Amino acid sequence: MKKKIVVLMLSAAMTMSMMTGCGNTAKDDSASTTTETTQDAEATEEAEPTEEATEEATDDSASDQEAADKVAALIDQIYVQERNDNTDEQCKEAKEAWDALTDAQKELVEGENADPDYFGRDTGDASKDDPLNGDDIGDNELLVVSFGTSFNDSRTADIGGIEKALQTAYPDWSVRRAFTAQIIINHVQARDDEKIDNMDQALQRAVDNGVKNLVVQPTHLMHGAEYDELTEAVESYKDKFESVTIAEPLLGEVGDSDDAVNDDKKAVAEAITAEAVKTAGYDSLEVAEADGTAFVFMGHGTSHTAKISYSQMQSQMNDLGYKNVFIGTVEGEPEDTACEAVIEKIKEAGYKKVVLRPLMVVAGDHANNDMAGDDEDSWKSQFEASGAFDQIDTQIAGLGEIAAIQDLYVAHSKAAIDGKSASTAN
Repeated sequence: MKKKIVVLMLSAAMTMSMMTGCGNTAKDDSASTTTETTQDAEATEEAEPTEEATEEATDDSASDQEAADKVAALIDQIYVQERNDNTDEQCKEAKEAWDALTDAQKELVEGENADPDYFGRDTGDASKDDPLNGDDIGDNELLVVSFGTSFNDSRTADIGGIEKALQTAYPDWSVRRAFTAQIIINHVQARDDEKIDNMDQALQRAVDNGVKNLVVQPTHLMHGAEYDELTEAVESYKDKFESVTIAEPLLGEVGDSDDAVNDDKKAVAEAITAEAVKTAGYDSLEVAEADGTAFVFMGHGTSHTAKISYSQMQSQMNDLGYKNVFIGTVEGEPEDTACEAVIEKIKEAGYKKVVLRPLMVVAGDHANNDMAGDDEDSWKSQFEASGAFDQIDTQIAGLGEIAAIQDLYVAHSKAAIDGKSASTAN
């Protein structure tokens, strides 16, 4: 009897245990479902920002753009060709505002002339450059006048190379520097805190230092618009010195016709071609021609009557028998020096390889962007897009770093110094 009761009790206990187990399983499933639903809801809340968060992000974006726009306006303010009484302070203010931006804000800088590259592009170490703006000049000054460049490495190698060559050649003359482009002067001052004299500042510095004999050596290629402006500036100061002489630019006298050449143009043609050939790894221009390689020297171009100088340089190349050397210009003036025209000439001549090199004293913005840049309107890109060539190479180097070119400037300064000495003696 007791045994039967025990069996029934065990049976009932097992049944209750099974029922309880089933009940727990149902409860766990319900809890799990509830938890997953809660997590999904939380995830949805995280994925969909609140209206307040959206407004905050919008405010931050607007604030970033406002800060960037302020810097752009400050850059545009100093991107001018005229210096004023506030220029020094404006340059300082623009740089300080730029330095206060975050990296993200810097990428938003865009104005009429402003962009992130104005302060952000690495063009080399400005501390290696000597602005040659010191006093204690003495009686004789050799003022080297350039358009200028904000590319630090090129300014040091090209303009600085010419200046050093002149100082070495004429130790009894104090070499000083002036730029004609105030836009570039402001750029270098704002970004690198390097102060370069403009023409008026340099000429007034000479007057204040009691200079008696002034020789002005332009680094310009030709008697163009920049040379005319230089001449006007010097003319207004000529009565403040015992003697003032302006030396010839690189290519010498312009000449009357497309085929007019001179010793200066011949020397330049030989020097720049030899340098390009050597840099390209050829033993001679003839070897390069046999390899199907053409060399293109890209100048700036101008609407000034001096633009004929580019045509004369092409004539000079032809006279020297340089069949695979071509002259071009960024501005396409003269018209037959435009990129499209040069491409057609090289295609017709049958050359399949092209080397692009600047016909400019400095390898600055034009050389790096207009010639060798990746934008579709650069010369490199246009040559590639033509589909006519197997290889396009670029040589980013200014004329000023070529020793033979430096020697030409030295010779031009010598002619001016000798001419000055003779006139003073009389």
